[in-house]
Amino acid sequence: MTEAIQIRLGGYGPPKTTFSRALKIIGDKLKAQFGSRVDIQYVWNVMDLGYNAEDVLELVERGALSLGYQSTSGHAEEIPEVGLADLPFLFKDEAAARAAIDGALGALMAKSIEAKTNTRVLGFFENGFRHVSNSIRPVRTPTDFGGMSIRCLNSDIQKRTFELLGARPTHVGLAKLIAALKNGEIDGQENPLANTVTYGAHKLHKFHTLTNHFYVSRVVAAHRQSFDGWPRDLQDAVRAAVKDAIPAQRDLAVQEEIDARKAIEAEGCAVVDLTDAERKVFQDAVAPIYAEARKQFAGKDTAGIL
Repeated sequence: MTEAIQIRLGGYGPPKTTFSRALKIIGDKLKAQFGSRVDIQYVWNVMDLGYNAEDVLELVERGALSLGYQSTSGHAEEIPEVGLADLPFLFKDEAAARAAIDGALGALMAKSIEAKTNTRVLGFFENGFRHVSNSIRPVRTPTDFGGMSIRCLNSDIQKRTFELLGARPTHVGLAKLIAALKNGEIDGQENPLANTVTYGAHKLHKFHTLTNHFYVSRVVAAHRQSFDGWPRDLQDAVRAAVKDAIPAQRDLAVQEEIDARKAIEAEGCAVVDLTDAERKVFQDAVAPIYAEARKQFAGKDTAGIL
């Protein structure tokens, strides 16, 4: 009897998150199609095993995970093209963002990630638009940051964005974030509302501003040798399962943001909805970053972003 092909799917969130549920969609589809030919296993949260959230792609690269997801921003330093997606206020809405990720920008990121990692890129989950929360004061203008320390992702473009907004950007790993917020090491953080609630930051921060400053995706990648060694029908099925899981995850994410806002408000937090005029003040403040990016990427493929 042929031994089942083990496929270990993993990430860095509880089973209830949209990303874990999307992994389950992938696993269920493969199990339904291949039955005993595959052995589907899940590692919902690598942090439960002592790893950092930022370790997922490395675990995929060395084959400890067959397939996993990780924020694209985590690769922006070593893969500059991925940083293009971190440009602030790049997309006016979800439709524009999804069109870019499903189109030229996503293709460029996938090509760049595969060129510098031991993976096969299968698609991108949606982490969505990011907002700011803090424990000090409401934020309605860049001036309100007033030297406030803000935890952001490990991306030079993201750090530069918050410098231009007048904040003090810093990066700590997700596993240490809540402790840093509790002990006052960091004043604020930026995340989609769903992440803010999942990580419990809304229990520490009274002030939330819906800035929509970044739109971030999470790359879905497979261990290259494992994927390439699977039978062709399994490779095709994995690609198809990921393709089906992406819109499902996006739909779940939309509802999750709605539910997260309700949870934030139920905690007694103040939520600021910026007007178009107020958001433009933020956009104008970070405008220099686009000139800097054009200089950095001069003569390179930027998927029409610059």
